Amino acid sequence: MSRIGKAPIPLPDSVEFKYDNAVVTVKGPKGELTQRVPREMLVEVGEGVIEVKRPSDSGQHRSLHGLTRSLIANMVTGVTDGFEKRLEIVGVGYRASIKGDALELLVGYSHPVVIEPPDQVTFETPQQTVVVVKGIDKQVVGEVAAKVRSIRPPEPYKGKGIRYAGEHVQRKAGKRA
Repeated sequence: MSRIGKAPIPLPDSVEFKYDNAVVTVKGPKGELTQRVPREMLVEVGEGVIEVKRPSDSGQHRSLHGLTRSLIANMVTGVTDGFEKRLEIVGVGYRASIKGDALELLVGYSHPVVIEPPDQVTFETPQQTVVVVKGIDKQVVGEVAAKVRSIRPPEPYKGKGIRYAGEHVQRKAGKRA
């Protein structure tokens, strides 16, 4: 039995859950998310909990069991608390700012790099060297954070670039005479 799949998902009172024809819709205080889940998985809504069950013990069903439960749990967490990724900018003169909804990065290029956020994603810059990507969909937040990081990934010699908060960058020694 999947350890992740058999765990029940707590359903807060502020969240409205609907399962219809292999489509899960979760509506909460922060917004609404819709996700198609595999038809084979049985989604049962109890009193204050959601349980995902699998029809058989085949390898395909076992692999989908934990996945389906994780997707639904992330949707419930997203519409109640939301998700965020923090990025740090390291380098002399490197900084970030917000222009309207867009994020403007000055990271050593001859021009500022402007990133428009997709729907349900917002940028914050509590400091010039910190960017916070917030949203209700975990996958989209991660993709946008990876896109921001890819503009100037951290380099191994001086450590300059954009990195995730708490990310360790393996440093190299460089040339020695």
